[in-house]
Amino acid sequence: MSTLILVGHDGRQADPGLDRLVGAAAALGEPVDLLLVGHGLEAVAASVAHLAGVRDLLCADAPALAEARAETLARQLHAVGAPYRRLLAAHGLGHRAALARAAGLFGNNFLADLVALPEADRCVRPLYAGAVLATVQPQGERLIATLRASAFAPCGTAAAPAPCRAVPAVAADPRSRLLGRSAVGGSRPELAQARIVVAGGRGVGSAEAMGLVEALADHLGAAVGASRAAVDAGYAAAETQVGQTGKTVAPALYLAAGISGAIQHVAGIKDAKLIVAINKDPDAPIFSVADLGLVGDLFEVLPALKAALPAQA
Repeated sequence: MSTLILVGHDGRQADPGLDRLVGAAAALGEPVDLLLVGHGLEAVAASVAHLAGVRDLLCADAPALAEARAETLARQLHAVGAPYRRLLAAHGLGHRAALARAAGLFGNNFLADLVALPEADRCVRPLYAGAVLATVQPQGERLIATLRASAFAPCGTAAAPAPCRAVPAVAADPRSRLLGRSAVGGSRPELAQARIVVAGGRGVGSAEAMGLVEALADHLGAAVGASRAAVDAGYAAAETQVGQTGKTVAPALYLAAGISGAIQHVAGIKDAKLIVAINKDPDAPIFSVADLGLVGDLFEVLPALKAALPAQA
């Protein structure tokens, strides 16, 4: 009745939020193992070995797995996952593709974006852009699913590291290959894991004016977000999009400037602890979900906030 978690990593350290996935799985009171796939995994293994609740690290290390795509990850999960009741990973495009393919190999169903695991055979996932939370029972021999890491509490740190155990590496699936990689530069926090997010919408008006949002975010040590309307208009980069068709966030503070509050955007921020909305339209839908709302011109409010609030490291 154990759990295997597929670890996302950049070759040096695990993706943010792994401690929350381990916390979610460990809360079920059953053994938790981590699967690392790649080449030269020593640094990654060292970065996750002290997570409390982890029993073993399974390392599939081979040169052919250095850039493992979804098809190859699915093969690796299928090769080592038979003894496990649950196969989990952080919700995201790559892992969602990999686990869905692994579910097909197992003849199992697949569930995406779980936000709670109240029992060993029950899970909770959002429906209808987050308007409904459904408790579902997975069908088949095992639960294969991606989890919204921000919805779970992190695990602690173990005194002794979990042992690393080598497992046979599968042959890379040749049907897809990496052609290139485009990384977002800068020192801002990763959007999905940030404690504070400052986001701009259509009301920002231009890519140049989006600099006000970015300036406040940098002042607060926050991540920069954007609505789909702002991204479509070219005001912000696609990787900053928050919402049903973008990233789901659950920060301690979400500050929305010039965002009207379409249901697709609200679906991506509903788990934020505190939502602050700034909009010059008093009837903007964002005010119905905001904890604090300010009717005002963002071009006046954002500089004033930056001047009044202390800078964060």
